[in-house]
Amino acid sequence: MHTIAVIEDDRPTSDQLAGWIQAARPELTVHQWFDRDSAEAALARERYDLVVLDIELGRERHAGVAIINTINKLHQGTPVLVVSAMPAAIYRSIMKALDAWDYLQKTSFDEAEFVETFLDILRTARAQKSAEPAPAADELSLDPLWQRSPTWRGQRINLPLTAQRILATLVQKKGQTVSYEELYEVVKSGRNRDNVRKHVSSIRDAFRELDPSFEAIENVPMRGFRWGR
Repeated sequence: MHTIAVIEDDRPTSDQLAGWIQAARPELTVHQWFDRDSAEAALARERYDLVVLDIELGRERHAGVAIINTINKLHQGTPVLVVSAMPAAIYRSIMKALDAWDYLQKTSFDEAEFVETFLDILRTARAQKSAEPAPAADELSLDPLWQRSPTWRGQRINLPLTAQRILATLVQKKGQTVSYEELYEVVKSGRNRDNVRKHVSSIRDAFRELDPSFEAIENVPMRGFRWGR
């Protein structure tokens, strides 16, 4: 059973979105939440296949941003479709930076566009999930989109998204030196050597919480880092 969350404080809008989803895919279960607290409590209980989310909930202007951060913390990789009255020209890039999958501005789309966008995200997420290799207990497992927490020897490694992207870049080029300049491409802010070194240090610390002997990430003086395992 696939379950969708619609998080929208305006009940008529919530009912409309839920109705469009169920008309397009009657087999889906839709849960509707109307405020940040109830939504975050639900997210802690259940892993949704897709979340449709408004940014402004009640008096909280950016409640949706906090909810996306909660989703990334609890269920990395859960697709998020943001539906908001905030101007798309400004907020689409902001939501993308927070790892939302797409953005629709209220009053500027109809049922057909919403359903097409919703189904496209759902199909893409399912295809990626089915393509993921089964994690081996003695290996590092990484999500293809770098949005799900990696595991090391079957145990989850707690890393923020930027650190996950750095780790994925190093592992993709196993045995090769990855320059600071290459790592800047996956760091969204603070693109300097000191910041990259801090991220790498946090990655090492996270691994060593599970494996005190971890030494896979090597320093390459003046150049960058290498995954040498």
